[in-house]
Parts: sequence; C-alpha cells; structure tokens
Amino acid sequence: MTTGVGKTGVVAIMKNGAGPTVMLRTEIDALPVAEKTGLPFASSVTTKNAAGQMVPVMHACGHDLHMSAWAGTARIMAEHKDRWRGTLMLVGQPAEESLGGAVAMLEDGLFKRFPKPDFALSLHDDDTMPAGTIGYRAGLFRAMSDRVEITVYGRGGHAAMPHNTVDPVVLASRIVLSLQTIVSRENNPGDPVVITVGSIHGGTQGNVIPDEVKLELSVRTLTPQVRTRTLAAIRRVAKGEADAAAAPREPLVTAPATAPLPVVNDAALISRLAGALKTAMGEQNVVEMPAKMTSEDFAQYGAAGVPSALLHIGAVNRARLDESRRTGIPVPAPHSPEWAPDYEPTLKGAIRAEVTALLELLK
Repeated sequence: MTTGVGKTGVVAIMKNGAGPTVMLRTEIDALPVAEKTGLPFASSVTTKNAAGQMVPVMHACGHDLHMSAWAGTARIMAEHKDRWRGTLMLVGQPAEESLGGAVAMLEDGLFKRFPKPDFALSLHDDDTMPAGTIGYRAGLFRAMSDRVEITVYGRGGHAAMPHNTVDPVVLASRIVLSLQTIVSRENNPGDPVVITVGSIHGGTQGNVIPDEVKLELSVRTLTPQVRTRTLAAIRRVAKGEADAAAAPREPLVTAPATAPLPVVNDAALISRLAGALKTAMGEQNVVEMPAKMTSEDFAQYGAAGVPSALLHIGAVNRARLDESRRTGIPVPAPHSPEWAPDYEPTLKGAIRAEVTALLELLK
C-alpha cells in the first residue's frame, strides 16, 4: 500500500496472476457540515478549513459508507482469490468534494507509478432509491460543476444613515434573486442548469453597513455550450445590478479557467456490469436511472483514457421513501446535516455490487 498519493490519497495493489487491471475508487474526504442525525456515531469533529476558520466535519455525502464498502469488498476479494485473476487497484481519493482530488492523484503519477487500469469503478449512495437497489446509466450521467465567486462593492457607513451609503448587502440580495431568472427565463428547460448561492459573507454587526459582500455559487450544467452561456449571464446580471445600485466598482466575478468535466459512463462497460448485477442481485434490484445534476471528479479517470463506470446505490429505507413519495416531503439527501444512509442494507448491497462487478471484470 502506498500513502501520500496526490497529497493524502491511498493506493493498494492486489495482484493475483495474469489478467486485466481494475480500479475500485472510494472518496475519503468529508464536508464542513454539523451532523444532526442523532445517531450514536454522529460526527462531533471540528477542524480548520483552508481559510483558517473552525468548521464542523461530517461525511454528509456518504463517503464513510463508500469507504466501508470499499474495505469490505477488498477483504472479500483477498479471501476468494480462487474466483478471479488479474490486478485489483484500490484507490482512496481525497478532495472529491472540491473536485480536485482525482486531478491531484493523476498529476502525482497514479497511472504511471501504478498500473494503468483497464477499467475504473466507483459507487455512490443515493436518496432516490430504496436501500440496496443499484442504479446505472450509460453515457452522460453527472453534471459539470463550477464554483463561482462574486464580490460586490458598496460604500459603507452608519446603519441609521443608509442614504449616505451604497449598501452591498441589498445589492447582493438583488443579485441572488436575479440570478434565478437565468434558469427560469433565459435557459431552455430541456438543457438543465442549476445556480445555487450557497454562501454569503459581509459585514461585522447590525449597525454598520459594510463596503463589500462576497457570494459563493455552485453552477451545474451538462454541456459546454450551456455552461459558457450561463457563466456569461452571471457576469452580466451581477454587473447590471451593480450599475442599477450606483455601486462604486464593478463586481469581481471569478470562475474556473478550465471547464470541469461531466461524468460519462462507458456504454459497453455499463451494459456488461448491468447484466452481471441483474443476474447476481435480481432484475428488480438493478434499475436504470436518470442523469443527475450532482457532480463527481470521477470523470477525470475516464478523461485519462480508462473505460469507467459510476454506479449508484439506494440508501433510504423503503417504507420511508414510500411515505416521502406519498406526502411529497423529500427525505434528507446528501450534503444535508440529516443525511444518514440506511446502514446495514445499503452497506451489504454496496459490497455485493462491488464484488459482483469486480468478479465480472476479473474473470
């Protein structure tokens, strides 16, 4: 086993004679979210983020479940080497949530220091399917994700004399609302876009109007054309609102210079795996699912020339999911402080699916 790949990544190689090389990847990072599941093993960890701020830490996207399944699958494969031949490449990847971990591992020689795999696999928990159900989709599956930052500038002053100021809090609020018209009025509904303002920071206390406010956005798109148009619209809206407010400076809008990648599952690989999974787990437990607007840097491995498949596993108690569909009230989902996969059936289903997929590819 090798540690420190891509800074904090882990790579373990399990050789078992001549045959293909298959990579099974799990994420090992977490999110700055305070866990509110009430579970006896709920996270109470706090740490410093990149900005030096103390933040809570939670596996709010199910990465702890992914790691557990990954470790359980590795153990089963090690104990049953009579059933497969080839090389199993186990990758623990950091920084998936910031979409930089896969690139960091590749730049650190993941496919040069270690065997370049013939196939790459990963599994992600899902809030839309009953626990243990496997979801698959060939082709375009997960969206591109851009982190956009907008800094708006005003003229600070006394809260009791707003007429002497240009209030950037009001300006930022107007930008938040106007950005939604890009989705609802400028974009073809057949080409999905999501614009979410997840963070607003400005000011120090209630009786002081600050001179700037910073917004952090998550922008999700499926195609380069829609991405380009959406980012241009964000810049236009921010500038237009600032002009309307007589802001002293044009907003600073920053977005990644390099376009992110959508997850595109290899069609032939998905077809092969779906057949094997249906045979092993039952047709009713392996279903085709729609594309999602969530993102994953697992896409980088496919872009590096490795046929790849990202599968999903349902993680919600069936009765709870049925009740949610009846009432229309959503269940907690990944990135929620209340996200808690239905532990035992989800974990067992994940391990069974991963072992089945590996045995199919390492015959």
